[in-house]
Amino acid sequence: MEAPGVPEPGVATQAAALLQELPLRAPAITEQRERRARTRIEEEQEAAVFREVVTFTPDPMPVRYYDKDTTSPISFYFSSLEELLAWTPDVEDSFNVALAPPECRQPPLSSRRPRTLLCHDMMGGYLDDKFIQGSAAQNPYSFYHWQYIDIFVYFSHHTVTIPPVGWTNAAHRHGVCVLGTFITEWQEGGQLCEAFLAGDEHSYRAVADQLVLIAQFFRFDGWLINIENSLSLAAVGNMPHFLQYLTTQLHQHVPGGLVLWYDSVVSSGQLKWQNELNEHNRVFFDSCDGFFTNYNWQAGHLERMRGQAGERQADVYVGVDVFARGNVVGGRFDTNKSLELIRKHGFSAALFAPGWVYECLEKKNFFQNQDKFWSLLAGYLPTHSICSLPFVTSFCMGMGARRVCYGQEVAVGPWYHPSAQEIQPLFGEHRLEGDGGGWVKTLSCMADAWNGGSSLLIEGVIPPEVREVVVRLFSLQVPMPPEVFLSMVYKLEGPSNVRVALELTTGDAGSCHIGDICPLNAETSCRHSPQLLQAPPTKLARSVGHCGQQLSGGWVQRCYKVNLQGCLLGDLLVSFQRLPGSRKQENFVCRLGEIQVVDAKSLLAPLPQVQAISLSHVRWQPAASLASSGEGPPAGLRLSCTLHWSFPLSHVRCFRLHCCPGIGGGPLGRGEKPKLLGLAFVNQYRIVDLAVAAAGPGQDGRVEFLVEPVPREGFLVPQAEWGRAAVQYSMPST
Repeated sequence: MEAPGVPEPGVATQAAALLQELPLRAPAITEQRERRARTRIEEEQEAAVFREVVTFTPDPMPVRYYDKDTTSPISFYFSSLEELLAWTPDVEDSFNVALAPPECRQPPLSSRRPRTLLCHDMMGGYLDDKFIQGSAAQNPYSFYHWQYIDIFVYFSHHTVTIPPVGWTNAAHRHGVCVLGTFITEWQEGGQLCEAFLAGDEHSYRAVADQLVLIAQFFRFDGWLINIENSLSLAAVGNMPHFLQYLTTQLHQHVPGGLVLWYDSVVSSGQLKWQNELNEHNRVFFDSCDGFFTNYNWQAGHLERMRGQAGERQADVYVGVDVFARGNVVGGRFDTNKSLELIRKHGFSAALFAPGWVYECLEKKNFFQNQDKFWSLLAGYLPTHSICSLPFVTSFCMGMGARRVCYGQEVAVGPWYHPSAQEIQPLFGEHRLEGDGGGWVKTLSCMADAWNGGSSLLIEGVIPPEVREVVVRLFSLQVPMPPEVFLSMVYKLEGPSNVRVALELTTGDAGSCHIGDICPLNAETSCRHSPQLLQAPPTKLARSVGHCGQQLSGGWVQRCYKVNLQGCLLGDLLVSFQRLPGSRKQENFVCRLGEIQVVDAKSLLAPLPQVQAISLSHVRWQPAASLASSGEGPPAGLRLSCTLHWSFPLSHVRCFRLHCCPGIGGGPLGRGEKPKLLGLAFVNQYRIVDLAVAAAGPGQDGRVEFLVEPVPREGFLVPQAEWGRAAVQYSMPST
């Protein structure tokens, strides 16, 4: 089997086929490249076993794709036109491919509602977020107010900025589209533009085709075009044609794709920021999907733009520099002043570098400052709703001080993995009307977790004259199947006279038939409290067998099942009610560990099997330093290798990778507990510097790897159904 061929310009449709093919073709491609005979020597208890002879002279790894010190896979960018045009999809690229396109959302991005764009520019980019499989970063930057934004742009000053896949996975999970950046600057940028714009259409179409192919292959959604250098008359004359061709091709090959133009060059070719859409830059706006203004605007600029934009006001993204550099309105903790003016005139907003709260303020107060910043803007940021099932979240922020799996601690130490961020709720503080003093507040909590690195902390007060307080966590618009299973994992801190319940709202009341569900009162007939299940139905017990039980770490799971016909699920809420007999003020502290809303029918479908496991890029190193520090086995080797497998990605949230050393070269002992290595969001994972025991003279060592699929519905798959592979190794004969 041959390695993937070179796609011709203009044939971005090949990327989808290649993307599906890469995980399956990895064994053959790797076999050609490794130049070593690695044989599957047996099929032993369904584990693929590979024999290795230890050598300390590894083949070099491509530096574009792997960290030079650890060989951990990294996200990358292109610094020149030559690099861009030379790129073709390869198996090494598939680490950086997003798991899925953006989740279905309402309203769709194509609606005329003004939008909110976040342009992430932080210290040059590609920081801890470049490590595709995560890192041990302490106190990293994290963004989690996704329900407020519609478009995420990853910005850097490299010519072609490909968004690190962790950002794309997190954004897509929330229904947010992701754009990369194509930027040219200074004299060098002018020369680059002349090279592809001043000639005939073949040159600029070749660049556009590559940009489309990159977005399609890596599964992000388009480009911000930022030309920050003057252009010759020939080059600026071709710029609208380049934008039109890029936009048309992107729309054909990337559903929902976007091309935006940044306010910089004008139609004469001069670099002259206008801070508005006007007759000098209108030609670029007319050639693509939207216009991102420079930041030094005033109210007069917004007034003038209303006539220029016409019916496309939502396609004008008024730039707001959160750092407040230059002569700007608002910025920093006064950014709400910018938003107030922008929304008054009906435009979309582009928030540039909201990481200001991380870069310029105390790191120890980052979460408080981040929540404060976004709470000040909340009144000007309409939310969007997820509209597909299953809907599952553990509230994990993709980081933590330890890793927890279903209440069990599996690793201790800081970690940061943006792809592992789960769907985040609406954060904020809500006070009851009147003078009773009732309130409820939601915030992320790193101190405890059910699954991942964090949970959702809900604190509140129920005043004496009030029966309950309710917090709205998620906005949904989901057409409901006939039978729906819901679950909530939570725990109350300390003694409490409060009952916790999951509630929901329904739409389409005229045609919506509801069974097994109780309306709360006549005034709020669309708000419902599902009937509690003391035990799951027999047919669902394999997937959800702990309803009503006390779980590890003091967590409790509550399960619900509702029968619906013609209904639309609206909001998910959690209510806190005082228990009968309580008449005093009730304070409560509750942690939410997980919420699931799934089609009960989907829990009955068999899960595919992990297949075709293979091994590549093996590297051995001595590990005496690990042994002496007490961190590894008594004698020492460090093993790095890449596992590949085949599995339909549409069925999973992720994969958990585990290892377990065998004994005396034999298979995995059934009593041994596997050790978690990390998470994968594609059909491959790079194991890095794993400490294993050295094989003695005439003996084999063995380490076994397990690939655990995590279904989209969120339930545990029995270990017997995981994929398994083993490396059996020996020292070279002397």
